[in-house]
Amino acid sequence: MTADTRDAEFAAYMHARQRALLRTAFLLTGNVHTAEDVVATALAKLYLAWDKVRDRESIDGYVRRIIANETTSLWRRPWRRREIAAEVLPEHGREDAYDDGRAAAVWEAVSSLPPRQRAVVVLRYYEELSEAEIADVLGISPGTVKSQASRALATLRTNHPTLASGLEER
Repeated sequence: MTADTRDAEFAAYMHARQRALLRTAFLLTGNVHTAEDVVATALAKLYLAWDKVRDRESIDGYVRRIIANETTSLWRRPWRRREIAAEVLPEHGREDAYDDGRAAAVWEAVSSLPPRQRAVVVLRYYEELSEAEIADVLGISPGTVKSQASRALATLRTNHPTLASGLEER
């Protein structure tokens, strides 16, 4: 494969999937800027490994794994625990669908979960991955996925009883 062909294939993939990858990263990190950084790092790592990826059908899973690993490594960094102040709040995109205010409330509840529980909930209910896929993406056992999901839903049921039922129905 020539460099031009490789670059064209990668650019096409990036153009087609960047928005979905940003959404996943945002849901995992809870911060637009951090999500952009994580996706940029993930895409850079994917570009370096592009020639090695033989199964083009599994690229999304590979990139999700990179995003999850990068997000996990952010949780462990001590400087991550500091509060970040901003003079201007970030702009939020306009949603075309009617929003009764419940989506923001659900996201607020989900973002209050501990990082690993939030990651499991995001991958299960927002990205609609199976328990086995989540275990693979996060590098944990399926049993850990089940226990983290169970704990997350218990926390949501306790702290936000009306919102938890919406997630469980999905």
